[in-house]
Parts: sequence; C-alpha cells; structure tokens
Amino acid sequence: MKKNKPKIIIMSGYGLNCEEETKFAFDSAGGQADIVHINDLIAKPKMLSEYKILVFPGGFSYGDDTGSGKAYANKFKNHLRKELDKFLSRDTLAIGICNGFQILTCLGILPGALTHNKNGEYLDRWVDLGCVGRASSPWLKGIKNISLPIAHGEGKYLASPEEYKKLKKNGQIAFTYIKGEICKFQNLERNPNGANYDIAGIMAYNGRVLGMMPHPERAQFFHHSPLWQSKKIKGDIKKEGEGILLFKNAVNYFKKDE
Repeated sequence: MKKNKPKIIIMSGYGLNCEEETKFAFDSAGGQADIVHINDLIAKPKMLSEYKILVFPGGFSYGDDTGSGKAYANKFKNHLRKELDKFLSRDTLAIGICNGFQILTCLGILPGALTHNKNGEYLDRWVDLGCVGRASSPWLKGIKNISLPIAHGEGKYLASPEEYKKLKKNGQIAFTYIKGEICKFQNLERNPNGANYDIAGIMAYNGRVLGMMPHPERAQFFHHSPLWQSKKIKGDIKKEGEGILLFKNAVNYFKKDE
C-alpha cells in the first residue's frame, strides 16, 4: 500500500508573496502543500514535525527594509530555531526561492550572503542555468541545464576565493549562470546581477537544502517560457515547463518510503 502524499509546508506572512503558485507547483507534482503563516507556526511549533518539505518562497519579507530576508530570518530564528534544527536533522528537504534563499543565508542554514545587484537596479527577466549539483541533490536529479525567470534587487551572491574553493570541494554549488538558449536568442547578459563565480544557487545538508535566486514556480508551463512561440512554430510543443522538474524531484524523493 502506498503511503500518503508527502506534506509540504510553505511559509507565508509579512511580504512573502509567491506562496500560491509555489503550492500549485507542489500539488501538481503530486505533493500535499499547505500555506502556513509564520505566526501560526510559532503558536504551534510542533506542527513542523508533520511535514517532509519546508519552503521559504519568494517575495519581499518586511519590505526588505533591513536587508533582504534578515527580519524574517530573525523572527524564525528567535521563535523556531529548535524546531528548525530538528526538522533538518531528519530525512527532510528544504528550499528557499529568491527571498527564501536570502532568508536561508541569513539563518545560517546556507553559506554566503546576497547583496544588491551590480547595477543597483531591480532585475526582472529570464536566465539560463547550468545545473552543477545534479549528482548530489534530490532537488536536481536529472537536470543538466534549465532556464528560469528572476525578479530581485539583491541577488548578487558573495563568496571569497577561499569560500568558493570550499563550496566547490564540498559540492555545494547548485546552479551557475550560463549563456544558454534564452540569453543567446535575446542577446542577454549571462550573469545580470554580478554574482561571484556566476553562482545562482547553493546547497547544504548533503543537497537536501537548496537556495536559489531564480523562480522555478514561474516556469511550470511550456507557455511561460519567452521562447514558447518560436518552439511552437517548430512543432516542439509541451505542456509542462522546465521549472516543474524541481518540484517533481522533491516529491519523488519520498517515494522511496512507499
């Protein structure tokens, strides 16, 4: 007999604003996702033990007024640190997308830091990614290259040469910006935010925790891609977009328990 669908907790509150589409992605991938306000989790912290996947979605928590992700991370740290450590000690998965990535670095769950884009401007466009960590992360299984949208003002990942060497040695780099089909087709800059070493995503906990600036939940369908019309003309028509693969990988990870 198959067990129930893996349960996913998607955090919300105080400016996080991508929870609905993130829930849709996980539900479409075969999971059972719940959107939970951080105050409700603080009121019932043991609730976290019921879930297999923890998600910090994108948005602008606390308006980024004290720096992206800092205030939300401090609230989580001050009220839920023990429960978070217990959650991560189990065979669980966690992901932070955009503002969620910033939250995870501010929590110290992921190494490094994110700061203002190199041009000081907010960026809203698509990027191409090379999937460096596909062999070591459940999230990235079978993904070689992928194109996803970004929307951030503080997406420049910082890492010193020493830190970069450590990240490479430990296999913690998940994604790097590359000159793929979208950048070539639209003549776009490969690494628009100036991230050190072109880093777009980082992992920890043996690949079980993933932080990434691009938004996979905004690339769930074929027609989300800016190239969909040109591909349609060529007859290369699909229903699903590339972004849904990450959510399917996360849900399928727990099928080993069936």
